[in-house]
Amino acid sequence: MSIPFFHSYLLVSLFFLSIPVFFCWFLSCVAECNRSPFDFSEGESELVSGFNTEYGGGLFSLIFVGEYSSIIFLSSLSSVVFFSSLSFAFLLFSCFLFLWLRASFPRLRYDFLIIIAWKSLMLLPLFYFFFTLV
Repeated sequence: MSIPFFHSYLLVSLFFLSIPVFFCWFLSCVAECNRSPFDFSEGESELVSGFNTEYGGGLFSLIFVGEYSSIIFLSSLSSVVFFSSLSFAFLLFSCFLFLWLRASFPRLRYDFLIIIAWKSLMLLPLFYFFFTLV
């Protein structure tokens, strides 16, 4: 009886200890999906909506099905990595965060992306890793 309780307590405590790593992981997932703060491919051709004018009907819908399925895949992968199980509530919350970021933040410039990548997304997990080693 005490082993499953200890296992669940250990998982929850490891998640709360790895919150900075989760935020870095989540920002990397948002950048990988080309969502709004990091959507540099759409920002180049925003005046004519770029790839949206070249594809019509079925091909256009396949592009968006592919984009949103990558969001669902990365959300489920995050749930498995950070909770060691596929939690449906966390999956929905993570998908909501993807949509909320798109609606809340403006597009970044390339130099801000480089600053974020080198000064926070790389250094914070490294410091956290060395902190947990000590």
